Amino acid sequence: MTYLDDGSIRTVETILASQNSRRPFVVYDETAYVSSGAQAALQSTFANRATTWFSQFELNPKLPDVEQGVELFRKSQSDVIVAIGGGTAIDIAKLIAALSQQTDPAAAIIRGERPLADFDIPLIAIPTTAGTGSEATHFAVVYIQNEKFSLAHPHILPQFTIVDSQLTRSLPRSITAATGLDAFCQAIESLWAVGSTDQSIAYASEALPLIVENLPIAVLAPTAKSRRGMSRAAHLAGKAINISRTTAPHAISYAITSRHGFPHGVAVAMTLSRMLKYNASVQAADCADPRGVSFVQRQIDRIVDLLASQTLEEASQKIDSFIAKLGCPTSLQAAGINTRPQIEAIVQQVNAERMSNNPRSSTSATLLDLLAGGVSAVTS
Repeated sequence: MTYLDDGSIRTVETILASQNSRRPFVVYDETAYVSSGAQAALQSTFANRATTWFSQFELNPKLPDVEQGVELFRKSQSDVIVAIGGGTAIDIAKLIAALSQQTDPAAAIIRGERPLADFDIPLIAIPTTAGTGSEATHFAVVYIQNEKFSLAHPHILPQFTIVDSQLTRSLPRSITAATGLDAFCQAIESLWAVGSTDQSIAYASEALPLIVENLPIAVLAPTAKSRRGMSRAAHLAGKAINISRTTAPHAISYAITSRHGFPHGVAVAMTLSRMLKYNASVQAADCADPRGVSFVQRQIDRIVDLLASQTLEEASQKIDSFIAKLGCPTSLQAAGINTRPQIEAIVQQVNAERMSNNPRSSTSATLLDLLAGGVSAVTS
C-alpha cells in the first residue's frame, strides 16, 4: 500500500497498529531523520513501543553493515521494519528483512550461490529524498569488497510506502540534484530498456516530464510544488524500473562511484546523452531487444518527444544542458576522468546484467571508444 500525500508520515501509527506491532526495528539515516521532520512526527509513535534503532552504516550498502543490522534485528525480536532515509537506508532495511530469516550465509545468497528463501517481515519504507525509487522496487543493492550486487525477490518490495514530499524540504541542493538525476536517468533508461512493458513505459512517460519541469526548481529555488512534483516523479520512476530494470548508464555508474567517489545519480547522468545517441544507432546486428530495431527506434523517438525536442541531437543537448544547470558534470571528461587507463578501469567493472538490458549490445572495445571520445591513451 502506498501513501503519496503531504502529511502522510502520520500514517505510520495507523500502519503499526494494523500490524499489531509492539517491537518496531527502525533503520534510519540519523541526519535525515532529524532534519526531515520525521523525528518530530514519529517521536510519540516509537516512544510508545519497544523500538530498536539501527543507523550504523555507510553510504551505499555494504555487506558488513548489513550483517550487523541482521544480527541486531535477530536479537531484538522485532516484528516490523521501518526504513527512514534515502536509498541506502531503504536498501539496507530490505536486506535485513530478507536475510534475517535465512539459514545460509548472507554473502552466499547475495552472490547467487545459495537461494533466497521466502520471508515475511513487514517493511514500511519512508524516503526522505526524491530520486532513488528504492521504496518502489523489489531489489536491493549491496557491495561486497567494492563489487556491486543486486538481491531480488518479490517480497523485497516494501508492503507499505509513505511518500511525503514535506520530508524532502531540508535536503541540501547537492543531494536534491544527485537523487533527482537518478530518477531522471531511471525514467529515460526504463523507456528504452529491453525489459520494458506497456506499464513501465506509462510510469516512465509520466515521470520524465515531471522531472524536467520540477528538478531545476527543486535544486535552485525550491518550492512546495516542485518538491511534490519530484516526490511523485521519483516514485513513478522507481515503479518503472521495478518492472524494466536499468540499463547501460546505471551499469557503468557503479565503478564511477566506487573508484571516483561521485554520488550515484551524478555518476549515472555522466553517460546518459552519449548512450542516447548510441542506442539511437541500433542495427539488426546489435539489437538486444527481441521486439526489434523499429521498436527501439520508436522508444528513442518517444524520449525525444518527452524532452520537447525535434531531433535526436536537440534531445542530447537538452540532457546535457539539464545536467549542467544542476551543477553536475555531463561526461566523464567533465568530471576529471580524462585518461584512457581510468576509463578502461571503469569499463572492466561494468555490470554485465544491466548491460544485457540495454537495447543495443556492445563489447568492451565499443564501450571504451564511446566513453573515451578521443581521450589519449597516455596517462596524465
